[in-house]
Amino acid sequence: MIMRTPLVGMRLATSTLAQAVLLSILLGITLLAMTPRYAIAPAHSAEMEAGRSKFLRLGVGKSMVIKLPAPVKDVIVGNPAIVDAIVRTQNRAYLFGRALGQTNVFFFDTEGRQILSLDLEVARDPLALQNLIERAIPGTRITVDTVNDNVVLGGVAANPAEAQRAMDLAVQLVGDPKKVLSTVAIAGRDQVMLKVRVAEMQRNVLKQLGVDITAGFSVGKFSGSFNTENPFSIDGALNSASHLLSFGSGDNFVDFEITALERDGLLRTLAEPTLTAISGESAKFLAGGEYPVPVGADDNEVKIEFKPFGVGLGFTPVVMSEGQISMRINTEVSELAPENSLAIPGTDFTVPGLKVRRAETTVELPSGGSMIMAGLIQDTMKQHINGTPGLKNLPILGTLFRSRDFQADETELVVIVTPYVVTPVNEKQLLTPFERFNVPTDRQTILFGRLNKIYGVAGDGPKGTYHGHVGYIVE
Repeated sequence: MIMRTPLVGMRLATSTLAQAVLLSILLGITLLAMTPRYAIAPAHSAEMEAGRSKFLRLGVGKSMVIKLPAPVKDVIVGNPAIVDAIVRTQNRAYLFGRALGQTNVFFFDTEGRQILSLDLEVARDPLALQNLIERAIPGTRITVDTVNDNVVLGGVAANPAEAQRAMDLAVQLVGDPKKVLSTVAIAGRDQVMLKVRVAEMQRNVLKQLGVDITAGFSVGKFSGSFNTENPFSIDGALNSASHLLSFGSGDNFVDFEITALERDGLLRTLAEPTLTAISGESAKFLAGGEYPVPVGADDNEVKIEFKPFGVGLGFTPVVMSEGQISMRINTEVSELAPENSLAIPGTDFTVPGLKVRRAETTVELPSGGSMIMAGLIQDTMKQHINGTPGLKNLPILGTLFRSRDFQADETELVVIVTPYVVTPVNEKQLLTPFERFNVPTDRQTILFGRLNKIYGVAGDGPKGTYHGHVGYIVE
């Protein structure tokens, strides 16, 4: 009995020790299973694995909670002016984004081992702008990203108006258009055809009347002469109609040279350019020419640049919602004006001048709607009187000692613009201006003076219905 007790006690002790070891193993497994696998949480908190460097983006003025995998003792921040790190407990740290930029943070345990490394970028928080764009443009697929203080728009927009609206919102929020970059793709880019009619009427009136007197006399051994020349000042020298009246003979005579001219001019300019451009892109048109202008160079040589003139058109269309088209239009009508030319001193080169009528505006029209830009009226009048001082102011007789020229110019410009949203068509539906033209034979040209061949089947006429007076035109 006495001998069994230790054995029993030993067995009890051995059994208790085994149970304790087994319980410790189970407890360790349970604690290991309950230990979290640290990763970045999506809502302003992060849990990290030890020994690995993680990249985090933090909004300026925003904070983030970091759960550490082991008790921390030391924290090193690369640039405290960008990120501030505060440790409240051994396993939790708080990061605060103070300024825009990039830096890193290291965490060390009580034995000096690195337990966590973070690469941080403090940038503008894109969440506010993303929410604003989604509220302003419901159902949009435009995304927002930030790089430091810059905003990058991406994704896909349904139309150019949607992309432009997102761009405007980003610029208003950032405050600087240079800090907003748009990489938004347009799902379907419409094409806009702009039909423009440029009509201009010019009317000028010129009147000239002058008298030049040449007289001579002789009295004994004394003789003398008298001569008046009253030139015209407007429009330079003209081929005026002159009439000469002479009185007397020999050394005693009087000659009256009367110069008179009246001219009426009328100029009509009409251009109908048509341009097609993708929504959001620009298109230009010029019907005219270019004139040379000398430009000085660094090597003391004169170079020639060519400046355009004529009927010019430029427009940038943007297709808005509900078929509306917003357009920025530039129209210009220019012509060479010899009276405005400039002679370069020391050379034989003369730079021609220009008369320019220009209009620039931004309008919004539906497809097929028209708008007219009128009221571009210019009315100038010039009148000069040249004559002999004193004598030209005499009543009635003063007409013999003066010349008078009068010029009046009137110009009116009208521009009619009509945009259309267009789509491509089959090539077979298109015709060129010379589609029906055929070169005549030598017999038709020599005998009948025809510039194009006339052909067809007897009794066959053009298709369609004609309204009004129809027949042959004989010139």
